[in-house]
Amino acid sequence: MKRWGLILLSAVFLSTCKKKDSDTSEEPWFNLFTVEDDLKLGQQVAQEIESDPQKYPILDSAQYPAAYAHIYRMRNTILATGKLKYADRFPWRIRIIRDDSTLNAFCAPGGYIYIYTGIIKYLRNEAELIGVLGHEMAHADRRHVSQLLTQAYGIQTLLSLITGNQEPSLIEQIATNLLLLSFSRDHERDADNHSVIYLCPTDYKADGAAYFFEYLTQDGGIRPPEFLSTHPDPGERVQNIRQKAQEMSCTGSQTYDARYEQLKASLP
Repeated sequence: MKRWGLILLSAVFLSTCKKKDSDTSEEPWFNLFTVEDDLKLGQQVAQEIESDPQKYPILDSAQYPAAYAHIYRMRNTILATGKLKYADRFPWRIRIIRDDSTLNAFCAPGGYIYIYTGIIKYLRNEAELIGVLGHEMAHADRRHVSQLLTQAYGIQTLLSLITGNQEPSLIEQIATNLLLLSFSRDHERDADNHSVIYLCPTDYKADGAAYFFEYLTQDGGIRPPEFLSTHPDPGERVQNIRQKAQEMSCTGSQTYDARYEQLKASLP
């Protein structure tokens, strides 16, 4: 029997055997896709996004080298901790989308991450942004994204993408919906926890994402971005993130405010 036939026959049984410990190095939820499938799907989604400059006006890295240098320095800090399972297998490519009105960031399977200028300009320091970046990298490294897309579209639909038999509009639809699909409560908590896990060995405040949540709740005129506004609610997430940092005895204290102003100044 073909590989996918075997997987589909066993999916119901295996999905009941979820691991509950979100700190394990293994993915805590059964995933019908292989890591190679994640990479293939992510590549296709990235190509679709970057072929549509009207919808996704991505900043040219050659034109804005200073901005990308700041972002990739933060990414490299996270990767250097050795806490990501797929640090050497995923490309971890980041692109900045020029849209000051959008407070958002999202990732495609396989480590393709997109950050809007709106959220960079809204945040106050590097600790907050690297907390958000760690959250997105966790969604990719923990393979939440392909799990979410499987639930939304079905295994056969996504398999058609990987085998090249998809409808022409499908990949465009998936790329658009990455901004709209909501992760489960468990996935969001897992990504929050791993943002702390990634930052704890560094000199950054490991609970930087918690300060972002507090800032959002205090700023009544701002609607929280979709990737951070889903359940659990911001207040609960602040408590969970800080509790995780305390449990791990994280000692980092840096926020790098001045350096963050340099990042903002490097943007158009």
